[in-house]
Amino acid sequence: VQLQASGGGLVQAGGSLRLSCAASGGTFRNYAMGWFRQAPGKEREFVAAIRGSGGSTFYADSVKGRFTISRDNARTTAYLQMNSLKAEDTAVYYCAAGAGIILSQMRVQNAYDYWGQGTQVTVSS
Repeated sequence: VQLQASGGGLVQAGGSLRLSCAASGGTFRNYAMGWFRQAPGKEREFVAAIRGSGGSTFYADSVKGRFTISRDNARTTAYLQMNSLKAEDTAVYYCAAGAGIILSQMRVQNAYDYWGQGTQVTVSS
């Protein structure tokens, strides 16, 4: 499975961005999709995840209520809609795909098998 993340950029605090993660090379609906981010000098952290069917979503507390993860299985693409952005959301955002991930592991990086290249999100205050 190959993943291509896009949609990052520079935005003012309070603004919005939508990230996309286009997948190819696998049966997309069989994979849970996750978004993770890594800020300068920090470890990569979980942001949001969605099951293959799209029926269940998971969020980090820091983004709950501001970010929305979704997927379009027909287009083999996952999305991360980010609203009310804050300076602390500045990071490189990565999408990831994993098959057979149990619910308790949806927030765990090591549960994901495939990773995209990352897209930079910069929020100016």
